[in-house]
Amino acid sequence: MKRCLFVFGLLATLALSGCSILAVADAAGSAVVYGVKTTVNVLDAVTPDIVNKKKD
Repeated sequence: MKRCLFVFGLLATLALSGCSILAVADAAGSAVVYGVKTTVNVLDAVTPDIVNKKKD
C-alpha cells in the first residue's frame, strides 16, 4: 500500500511540474509577443513617415 501511494505521489508531482513548465513557457511567449508589438507601435509613432509612406 505504501509503495502504491509513493508511486502515485511521484506521478502526480511529475505531472504538476510539467504543467507549471508549460505555464511558464506560455507566459514567456506572451511577454515576447507583446514586447514586439509594443516596439513596433512605438517605432510607428516615432517615425510614421518612414513606416507609412504616402502615395502621391
